[in-house]
Amino acid sequence: MRQTDFSDLLRQSDVFGHLGDEALADLRGCLVWFSLPGGRPLFKAGETADAMYLLLSGSLGLFDEDDPARLVHLVSAGDSVGEIGLIGGEARQLTVRALRDCELLRLDRSAFEALVGRHPQAMLGVARVAVGRLQRRLRKEESPGVARTFALLPADAEVPARALAMQLAMALEPYGSCAVIDGEQGAGRGSDWFAAREAQVRFVIYLDTQGDPLWRQRCLRQADVLLLPAQAARPARPWPEAAILDPSRVGHRPRHLILLHAGRQPSLGTAQRWRAPFSGELQHHHVGGQADIARLARLVSGHARGLVLAGGGARGLAHLGALRALKEAGHHFDCVGGTSIGAIIGAGVAAGWGLEEMTEVYRRAFVQGRPLSDWTLPVVALTRGRRAASMLRRAFGALEIEDLKLPFFCVATCLSGDGMVVRRGGPLWMWLRASSAIPGVLPPVLHRGRVYVDGALVDNLPTDVMAADGIAHVTAVDIRADISLLTTAEEYSTPPWWQLVLQRQAIQRPGLVSTLVRAAMVNSEGASEHRRGIADVLVTPPLEHVSVLDWGDWERAVDAGYRETVRVLERA
Repeated sequence: MRQTDFSDLLRQSDVFGHLGDEALADLRGCLVWFSLPGGRPLFKAGETADAMYLLLSGSLGLFDEDDPARLVHLVSAGDSVGEIGLIGGEARQLTVRALRDCELLRLDRSAFEALVGRHPQAMLGVARVAVGRLQRRLRKEESPGVARTFALLPADAEVPARALAMQLAMALEPYGSCAVIDGEQGAGRGSDWFAAREAQVRFVIYLDTQGDPLWRQRCLRQADVLLLPAQAARPARPWPEAAILDPSRVGHRPRHLILLHAGRQPSLGTAQRWRAPFSGELQHHHVGGQADIARLARLVSGHARGLVLAGGGARGLAHLGALRALKEAGHHFDCVGGTSIGAIIGAGVAAGWGLEEMTEVYRRAFVQGRPLSDWTLPVVALTRGRRAASMLRRAFGALEIEDLKLPFFCVATCLSGDGMVVRRGGPLWMWLRASSAIPGVLPPVLHRGRVYVDGALVDNLPTDVMAADGIAHVTAVDIRADISLLTTAEEYSTPPWWQLVLQRQAIQRPGLVSTLVRAAMVNSEGASEHRRGIADVLVTPPLEHVSVLDWGDWERAVDAGYRETVRVLERA
């Protein structure tokens, strides 16, 4: 690579772009150019910080010291890494590893200090980037980064891979220019040619249409993200590359299984069949039309919009009003998550139900169905839970979470030691039932030796889960647990029943159900302020007039959700 190529990179970089020609010429003489194969570490947490690096091509992953499997940030071509250690001299805080084959420029500390002695302004850009990065880390605002290159590797020759690649490229154009490179264009090319193509555009799709093993391996080496399309109706089969099935062999690069459907409605069980050969984390997408491809483009490029709905009993029906206001304002979502009643309503959104259909389903389920009316001897809970389970089964049938049109998660609490559990697969009705199992009111869900209850105990507004998925914009509807339990009694034990009856009008005591509901939600309230701050759009309807378990007030809750959402959107 010629030094003039380095000049273009340096002028565009945040750390050295402000330097004049003389300083840049001096800097070029200090840089060492080298290659780093995919999967190899650049440096590890705890090592001495003795250099910073500029990434010419490829991508690097920053991994948490305490959780080496967790990708904290993705570094793309043109970015730098290691500035904080270069200035401070302390040990490395993170491990940095090549996610794919990389070419880098290294600037040693001794060379940097000599450069600053001759050109003091060289310190300015490095310090600015280092301080900004340190502040974001302290505020825990480190973004996961945006992928730039994609390998589109179909399961077999029956997949219309070229048409899909062209449609995806068009869907990516609003976020930056996109090139599609196939085996014919890339045959016999060296790494510098691919680096030059990637430098010219924002996104590159490396496409295989011929099934050439050598070209497919090149696509794997060049890609930040693996896109794996298959015809959903065909029998599931392993991918030609066994390495794709194992996350440890693809260097923590995201894998997206793209299931192509002839119609717009996914077939039951399709995702489970195709996901079976894969191990580890794998995202899947149901694609049946152009809108699905546009959603896929937003999800894989870091421009997706997510919806998070909180729990709150009957108050949660305010979500229906919020959804109507959001729809009228033209808001659409690429993924959905929630807790308790928020998860139940969010599942309807993820299933693709229309607003009128959704309102009618939940009116029948909660208002007419009275799911908490099967009272029983309170050995485990006040209700048997059968009516609640039957209600969810009628509403969602045999749907698995994987069958939903939009990516979806719900939060439950495992009392068997696991704490917060985020469910992205399995029987939809069962995990919604677990997510809404208010301790003492509804019996817990017992599954494979573990005990699951309401997710509100640990995370009633899981915007943190949505943000950790790399979703760029989060809209949240919160149902605050501001149910103040007040009393006019002064006592440490419950009086006899006849005294309770005589004092019913004179003395105010908290009821059993309201005490259980409030206790279930109070634990997550402390962290909720932080989770509210994560939301880009936050709606908190005033619902003091709606009782938590009074489903008869549903229309007032819906109206409050609608009016507050309209107000928030008008002020945005």
